[in-house]
Amino acid sequence: MLRVRDVAGLMERWAPRDFAMEKDNVGLQVGDPASRVRRILVALDATEDLVREAVRRNTDLIVTHHPPLFRPVRTLETSTAQGRLLAALVRSNISLYAAHTNLDFAPGGTSFVLAERLGLQQVRFLARHARMYRKVVTFAPAAAVDQVAGAMTAAGGGVIGNYDACSFRVQGTGTYRGNSRSSPRVGTRGRFERVEEVRLEMLVDQHNLRAVLEAMKRAHPYEEVAFDVYPLDNVYPGTGMGAIGTLRKPLTLPAFLRQIRAKLKTGPMRHTRAVTPRIRTVAVCGGAGTDLLQEAVAAGADAFVTADVRYHAFRDAAGVIALIDAGHYETEFPVVDAVTRYLRNALRASHPRVGVDAATTRTSPIVIV
Repeated sequence: MLRVRDVAGLMERWAPRDFAMEKDNVGLQVGDPASRVRRILVALDATEDLVREAVRRNTDLIVTHHPPLFRPVRTLETSTAQGRLLAALVRSNISLYAAHTNLDFAPGGTSFVLAERLGLQQVRFLARHARMYRKVVTFAPAAAVDQVAGAMTAAGGGVIGNYDACSFRVQGTGTYRGNSRSSPRVGTRGRFERVEEVRLEMLVDQHNLRAVLEAMKRAHPYEEVAFDVYPLDNVYPGTGMGAIGTLRKPLTLPAFLRQIRAKLKTGPMRHTRAVTPRIRTVAVCGGAGTDLLQEAVAAGADAFVTADVRYHAFRDAAGVIALIDAGHYETEFPVVDAVTRYLRNALRASHPRVGVDAATTRTSPIVIV
């Protein structure tokens, strides 16, 4: 039987929650993690119209990109759109899970899907993230250090590039004195002890940190395990912002704009003038991505496709790069099909009767004329 928590696990296998921006609210928004799931509906936003579609389709779980609960909820009044939405979900016994900036920053996520929709090749991250690594340090007797390190490695620690089981070890002396309630593995309670130990250091991805620490504690022989966790500024290869790639065939700016309209089904677009005769290298960021403008310029992009572009960002881009505002909904909507395909493929063998559909309800509040 498939449960909400199982679908959440599948989504977090692709886009771990720790990838999300610090103040973002991702994960299960409404519902019971143990609830059964027989049909899933995927959408960009949660709206009352979307819930009505979900009810018609006998949906148990909605997966959205934008979280409906972004700021703290002080009241649940049905006189507000948010209150009506949440009440409708609860009344209909429909759970809702959101993957927002964690999906934006994951490999193959929102910007990668946009890049592929626009026909870009050799797609890679436009900007990399830092501070996604942690260094875990613990102290164990020499006879047990391999056992502890092995457990940490099995839980996902110690991976550096193409190498695993990476660690650093140095011998030293540990001291302690147990009180009357202690049960020391080495030495006697109430006595000051000196023990030859090994300092074990291991690099850990932030999203694996909890599992690695739990494995370390289970494998450690000591009653009380001493350990430190340090944040690191190393650039993390597994996540990033935006994407950049090349068109199979260079296009003039008017031709590229026509291609964007056709692929994203968008209307008129705001943009700066072309700087090069042909657009070949293109940077993209689904949704509001103007903070990456300088990264796009530094990467040698001829054009940057994003949304929610401010006037002064256009001024900064003029004469430097073709900056194109293709719409927030339009640049993010392709990820709905990608999530739908991902869940269908992930569930095909184990739960073939579970339906996964992309919503047909247009959830954008913007009307383009």
